[in-house]
Amino acid sequence: MKHFILAGLVAGAMALPAQAADYTIMAPAAPGGGWDQTARSMQTALQDEGISPSVQVTNVPGAGGTIGLAQFVNQSKGNPNALIVGGYVMVGAILTNASPVTLDAVTPIARLTGEYEAIVVPAASPIKTMQDLVAQLKADPGSVSWGGGSAGGTDHIAVGLIAKASGVDPTKINYIAFSGGGEALAAILGNQVTAGISGYGEFESQVAAGELRVLAVSSEERLEGIDAPTLKEAGVDVAVQNWRMVAAAPGLSDDQVAAITADIEKMAKSKTWQDILKTKGWQDTFLAGADFKAQLAKDIESTAGILKEIGLVK
Repeated sequence: MKHFILAGLVAGAMALPAQAADYTIMAPAAPGGGWDQTARSMQTALQDEGISPSVQVTNVPGAGGTIGLAQFVNQSKGNPNALIVGGYVMVGAILTNASPVTLDAVTPIARLTGEYEAIVVPAASPIKTMQDLVAQLKADPGSVSWGGGSAGGTDHIAVGLIAKASGVDPTKINYIAFSGGGEALAAILGNQVTAGISGYGEFESQVAAGELRVLAVSSEERLEGIDAPTLKEAGVDVAVQNWRMVAAAPGLSDDQVAAITADIEKMAKSKTWQDILKTKGWQDTFLAGADFKAQLAKDIESTAGILKEIGLVK
């Protein structure tokens, strides 16, 4: 009888589904920016869809995400519940900061989103069009101060490419880096910089409220719902898309990586996540597994080339 009871208990335990993970997601930037928004959007989707019963978000700002990356690698090795968001900005920051910890130290899981850059000015600015901004940039590059995200990130790269395409030495640009979207937005609204550059989603509510004016976006074609030309339409031959990813800790087993990837893929296909993408104006660029690792390697190589070209990396 005891053997029957024991066998029944074992069989019952084996029939139970694996316990869902309680994830902790690090946003390696201050609150308010794209990584923070991505982490908190993941938190909402994972919990609302019942994929994870509890998701916590932590912020560790500084140096384009490299401070948070180093902390994550050092403290999370072997922890299958620890995740970190990152992306194109982090790729550039690792190169410009000569970070000893790189993305080779984490376990890439998936690319999640893509977002185009928007160039904005305060509504009361005398600069009315992208052509006005470029004219001032050509006349005196230092007189145009650009407020954006971390040095070497997508915003910085885009400004360098705009300068180059306009016939201005990219090394002469006056770029002011902020560690979080909230800080950059305050500087733009407070007229502390001439223009701001970031993903459109970070400016959307202020644009809708009439506080900011969009001069141009960095997409190949005009974006639905945004009353602004592309940079190419404005005479600046530049197109740039930021992307964001999620990675797991180093030192995980294949089974642990597969389980995390399955959770993230389920999240990415969920209605909650798809609704968030529409609300935020993010493009769905989901890519996982070996395909994402291969694409990441290509992006790191191409970013190094661009940063050298615009004088940010020697």
